[in-house]
Amino acid sequence: MTRPALMTRHPFDEAMALAPLAASTEERGPEAPGHFQGAPHPAYANMVGPFGGVTAAQALAAVLRHPARLGEPVALTVNYAAALIDAPFRIEARPVRTNRSTQHWTVTLMQTDAQGVDGVMLTATCVTAVRRPTWSAVDAPRPDAPAPGQVARPPIPKRVRWIERYDMRPLTGPMPMQWDGSEADSLTRLWVRDEPPRPLDFPSLTALADVFFPRVWRRRARMTPAGTVSMSVYFHAGADELAATGEGYLLGQARAQSFFNGFFDQSAELWNEAGHLLATTHQVVYFKE
Repeated sequence: MTRPALMTRHPFDEAMALAPLAASTEERGPEAPGHFQGAPHPAYANMVGPFGGVTAAQALAAVLRHPARLGEPVALTVNYAAALIDAPFRIEARPVRTNRSTQHWTVTLMQTDAQGVDGVMLTATCVTAVRRPTWSAVDAPRPDAPAPGQVARPPIPKRVRWIERYDMRPLTGPMPMQWDGSEADSLTRLWVRDEPPRPLDFPSLTALADVFFPRVWRRRARMTPAGTVSMSVYFHAGADELAATGEGYLLGQARAQSFFNGFFDQSAELWNEAGHLLATTHQVVYFKE
């Protein structure tokens, strides 16, 4: 792919820009490790607040930039306490236990509202680890699919900004064309990558784990209000495998298991074009009649 000689910074990298902060606004001493300031990025705006995948990626970025961090991400769980407002936020990543090869983290993201009241908007836990070569196997092989270049990219809906930041090429289970309440299988399968293309890393893989539209829309073709309450991402690749993926597409598939009294779950898998399973994810989503 031919690129211009000069390029502006990728919107995702702008969204991941976290400035070091002191431990508190009253503290006048040196910067405290793990304390950062960030902000929602307009390119990733959602219907209410920012795209949750990018917010989860910002939580992981705070861990990755901590000077005491050990190893690479193995698991991340993000709980969305409230929708972020369009204002700066403060985020703290804190290692709570470090063992010989694993490290456990807590992350808190806070914002100050228009009345000057601080509130917790997100909490997260993360596990990082030093991986060592062992016997490995994958019991979830990548499904057969035509190459990304053989799949047409549909017109981008103009509902929300963040969709413009991903090149999504549906294979199975697209967004309903008619919101008539008809029921269908909840499975969606698609090729996806950042737009414009960007080398894959752990934060961008985290965000890509959340690109699937709510399963309740697919299962029941009604424009039902929905929002993720909690999302976990499990990483099955290291930095070398992500670097080998580069700017290539990922094959993703998502499905639900149960819809019950206002909540449903959603599981998904992401493989690279070479067939390596990079991540699996599971989330619980609120929906409203």
